[in-house]
Amino acid sequence: MDPKRLSTGSQQVRLRIKRTKREWRPLEDRSCTDMPWFLLFTVFCVGMGSICGFTIVTGGAARLVYGYDSYGNTCGQRNEQIEGVRLSGMDHTDRKYVFFLDPCNIDIVQRKIKSLALCVSLCPSEEMKTYQDLKSFAMVNGSELCSYELAGHKYPGLPERFSKCPKLPVPPSKALPVFNRCTPVDISCYAKFAQAVVTFVSDNSVLHRLIAGVMASKEIIIGLCLLALVLSMILMVIIRYISAVLVWILTALVVLGSLAGTSVLWWLYIDHRLYANDTTTKVTKESSQEAEMSRDSGQALLVYAISATVFTVILLLLMLFMRKRVALTIALFHVAGKVFIHLPLLTLQPFCTFLALLLFWIYWVLVLLFLGTTGNPVQNEETGLTEFRLIGLLQYLTWYHAVGLVWISEFILACQQMTVAGAVVTYYFTRDKNRLPVTPILSSVLRLVRYHLGTVAKGSFIITLVKVPRLVLMYIHNQLKGKENACARCMLKTCICCLWCLEKCLNYLNQNAYAATAINSTSFCTSARDAFVILVENALRVAAINAVGDFVLFLGKILIVTSTAFAGVLLLNYQRDYAEWLLPLIIVCLFAFLVAHCFLSIFEIVVDVLFLCFAIDTKYNDGTPGKEFYMDKALMEFVESSRRLERVVERGRSRVKEAVSEGAEMKPMAPGTSSA
Repeated sequence: MDPKRLSTGSQQVRLRIKRTKREWRPLEDRSCTDMPWFLLFTVFCVGMGSICGFTIVTGGAARLVYGYDSYGNTCGQRNEQIEGVRLSGMDHTDRKYVFFLDPCNIDIVQRKIKSLALCVSLCPSEEMKTYQDLKSFAMVNGSELCSYELAGHKYPGLPERFSKCPKLPVPPSKALPVFNRCTPVDISCYAKFAQAVVTFVSDNSVLHRLIAGVMASKEIIIGLCLLALVLSMILMVIIRYISAVLVWILTALVVLGSLAGTSVLWWLYIDHRLYANDTTTKVTKESSQEAEMSRDSGQALLVYAISATVFTVILLLLMLFMRKRVALTIALFHVAGKVFIHLPLLTLQPFCTFLALLLFWIYWVLVLLFLGTTGNPVQNEETGLTEFRLIGLLQYLTWYHAVGLVWISEFILACQQMTVAGAVVTYYFTRDKNRLPVTPILSSVLRLVRYHLGTVAKGSFIITLVKVPRLVLMYIHNQLKGKENACARCMLKTCICCLWCLEKCLNYLNQNAYAATAINSTSFCTSARDAFVILVENALRVAAINAVGDFVLFLGKILIVTSTAFAGVLLLNYQRDYAEWLLPLIIVCLFAFLVAHCFLSIFEIVVDVLFLCFAIDTKYNDGTPGKEFYMDKALMEFVESSRRLERVVERGRSRVKEAVSEGAEMKPMAPGTSSA
């Protein structure tokens, strides 16, 4: 075969491989990604909106807002006759409020009022103790509080008054502002329901004191919540200055703790052996069993001490080999602090995400309530009251709506991750920071909306595929609590735990895939593959950043919570009843942890995106002309120190090799091998 053809063919193969090899071109080209998934998500959202429209058209929304009686009539409007239901099809144009004959008859399991409900024109504003009072109220106000077939002027003498009139005494009530239900002014019966729900409160006086403490301290609670918000925003900026101290303190505590624990175990083992040797000569037949138990204890201590020693040695070796990677974590924290200085609008991301989630959750709950009053009228066999239920294929609308809760919530969170990743990528790969866009966050949002909504929809759908089965298994586990056997319970918990771990891993991979999409404008699968390759190549660095960085951020959350709690103790000190501190402090601490978690989660996303950019930068650039680094000065110093250390190590290895080769050359010849 012609050698020229062979060389030409090999060159073509090399060129083809070079073309197919992934090239990272930060911020150069933009194109729409994962359009089919964007269309699928759009169709799904249209389906969610159609469910809301269906509930409105079929009257479910009106029944929820205006209320309906136990015969299927909607209050405040003219109704059509329901076949087989007596007293239906009534004109309730003048009866706009729902009145329950026994509002305290609450089914705790189903969380609903089991009482007969009627549409009335006016809620009773004063307590009525006799049926004569009911008659007077009906005659004066025209609002009949007994069942429709009973005449108001005959209330006191009717035998049906005990079952079809309100339970005496009738408490005073007022209408709810929007939902037109007559609610008792004294909610003592609802307090019993709350007491049954909150089972850890056994004394009503304790519950009342706690609620009174919250009401008396509401201004302090609001002030402390604002303090937690301010502390979280400040910590995101100054954490770059204290991260080095926190990291090395953490490292020292871990090493000293492991050494101290190992030393204590060896000391206990040696002391046990000395004590056993002293008592060996005194052993009798009666104490032989105690001696055997002592030997078992000594062997257990020896096993514990050896295990602790092995753990300590492994830990010290890890600290030795990962010290450079810990330095990288500190450098990334330092650069992340600079990112928040150059991009201050990043601190508003938690507010925007929370607002979007809150609006969606309010909409979702409203539609869920609409679904609860939508469907065909069905008489309850137990109570005889008319209820509305979805039957046939329509009952799966609730499941569709539940899946929508998970997918759209994950979509909103993924939009936040993509927005932050886009802004951080723009910051990192802009060599002159003075030439950054005026609003990098807004630019990132516009790129997301224009190009990458399909990628976000696909990533959030993958999380939904894992989260929905986990939630279903958790629901089954709660429903079968106390009924399933030990094997089934163990299998359920194992499946739930495995799905939770898979969800966490996919969340981390998705986040890096969004960053890769923000860099290269590639589809979700391509970005996930490229990000996974980069992460695997830097596995030790990833482990160090996640282990050390997560713990530092956890310490930051604890710092914010403890600072807020300390300020709360100082402000609540004037209240001498210390029992009233409990609920306000719990509310403040929970809010402080939630706020700190939201803000420091943004910081964590920034650190992860910076690391991916750094790994790509060091892989494809080496600092030579034409391949200059994009990285910040702090990361550049880390790279230079790593290179100096590598040169020192390489120089030491070359010297060792030279010494070994010289020793081999100077080795004397064995006697008898010389020529005569």
